[in-house]
Amino acid sequence: MTQANENVPGGPPKLTALVVEDSPPMRKMIVFALSRVRGLTVVEADDGVDALRRIASTKFDIIITDINMPILDGLKLIKRLRADEAYRDVPIIIITTEGAEEDRQRALALGATSYITKPIQAPQVIELVREVLGLTEERR
Repeated sequence: MTQANENVPGGPPKLTALVVEDSPPMRKMIVFALSRVRGLTVVEADDGVDALRRIASTKFDIIITDINMPILDGLKLIKRLRADEAYRDVPIIIITTEGAEEDRQRALALGATSYITKPIQAPQVIELVREVLGLTEERR
């Protein structure tokens, strides 16, 4: 497994995010929002199975995933990731249309770090990712 980026002393942190979303327009919006976070490289996955393929070869610093996806949904993806020592503590943000409190509680119980419901705005995603990654003002 490779680390995607090396940090440059004094420069912005080099971090890698995986966006797992089966809807191309929503995935593009999230990727566009994340492109505004300095030092963050974004990799896209179409669904949970595609995400597992990408995770097998790259270590990600944060994962943003939908819940409702074909084959391997976001909840099953979280469960698999939390069973993997390398991903036990990696932040996972859920972005989904599932707004019921029981869905939120289930995702958090499985190990999601944060949970937001669609529709979303780019600034909301940017701020949450910065907060979860601990990026300070000067490191943004």
